[in-house]
Amino acid sequence: MVTSVSALGRNGIHDWLLLRGAAIVIALYVLFILGFFVFSGPLTFDIWRGFFALTFTRVFTLLALLSILIHGWIGMWQVLTDYVKNIALRLVLQGVIVLALLTYAIYGTIIVWGV
Repeated sequence: MVTSVSALGRNGIHDWLLLRGAAIVIALYVLFILGFFVFSGPLTFDIWRGFFALTFTRVFTLLALLSILIHGWIGMWQVLTDYVKNIALRLVLQGVIVLALLTYAIYGTIIVWGV
């Protein structure tokens, strides 16, 4: 079996499971946020701030962000592997994508936790 060091998972099945798990977390988060909008009544800044002051909301938001980043990395890795045949160019593009995803993770954490 050929293994790729640039894949997030160990093999195709592992990547597939990660994608499905991430999609489930993202779907649950969307339902969670929609439920908040539906049941919160008139939305004010204080209500919104109180909602995101809850530890559960912060953790769930970071879990959703991590799921989006995993989903994005696997998808971009597959696209680059399929369509960019020049290995040097593909590695540069993958590096840029990893840098962008790490930046999103850092800023997302800073925004959610107010560090």
